[in-house]
Amino acid sequence: MPSLKTLRNRIASVKATQKITKAMQMVAAAKLRRAQQAAEAARPYAERMNAVLGNVASAMTSSEDAPRLLAGTGSDRVHLLLVCTGERGLAGAFNSSIARLARDHANRLLAEGKEVKIFCVGKKGYDILRRGYADKIIEFIDLRGVRTLGFSEADMIAKKILALFDAGAFDIATLYFSTFRSVISQVPTANRIIPATVEANAGSGSAVYEYEPDEASILGDLLPRNVAIQIFRALLENQASFYGAQMSAMDNATRNAGDMIRKLTLSYNRQRQAQITKELIEIISGAEAL
Repeated sequence: MPSLKTLRNRIASVKATQKITKAMQMVAAAKLRRAQQAAEAARPYAERMNAVLGNVASAMTSSEDAPRLLAGTGSDRVHLLLVCTGERGLAGAFNSSIARLARDHANRLLAEGKEVKIFCVGKKGYDILRRGYADKIIEFIDLRGVRTLGFSEADMIAKKILALFDAGAFDIATLYFSTFRSVISQVPTANRIIPATVEANAGSGSAVYEYEPDEASILGDLLPRNVAIQIFRALLENQASFYGAQMSAMDNATRNAGDMIRKLTLSYNRQRQAQITKELIEIISGAEAL
């Protein structure tokens, strides 16, 4: 049985941890509102971009004229997994759930005899995936030094992805991130970005459009931009999801610390009472012996 001093030290340690988790919960709650607004503001633009791409792509008279970013390479042998996670932990299963989704997809592809390459954005996802797929990770982007996440970071990542595609390094690229639903709900999501996925009925009813310049030229400009936009949306969704997951995790940690403090305090009081009772018995016994 631990001594009273050990119990006092343990109680003090748990109380200090509780203060830290409570502070982290408040910080995450403060940052969540702005991150959530940014993620929600990016959704309509990204969705409208897909609609425009679908509209222009449906107007093309021949699929042979379609850019490679839309039509693909004609093969699906090499897959690039773009895994976006957080730079920090203490957010429950946020990082591990994204990495698990990518890992399951990689295992299925490898079982089918396909080649898999992994592009990691975020330190935590890199740390998780390198344990079993270190030889398949081709690049790692660390965003810990970025104070305010902007489109420039997504554009930089998109340029690296497009350069790899132009060099023939892969055939299909899939983006992995976490879609923010609420503080307690973040959904791991996989979205194919190369070749682009467009809605079949993305056009505007039976309206007929004439494009100038031609559709291929428009798609040649929009498709690379769409890759950057989808990555930017994923980064914003991840940021909001991270703060939501961290807020929930720190709230649970604060509650657990409170329960532990109550149990330790109860044990301390019981042991102290038993020690006082023992000392009283010894005093009374000694007095009666005299």
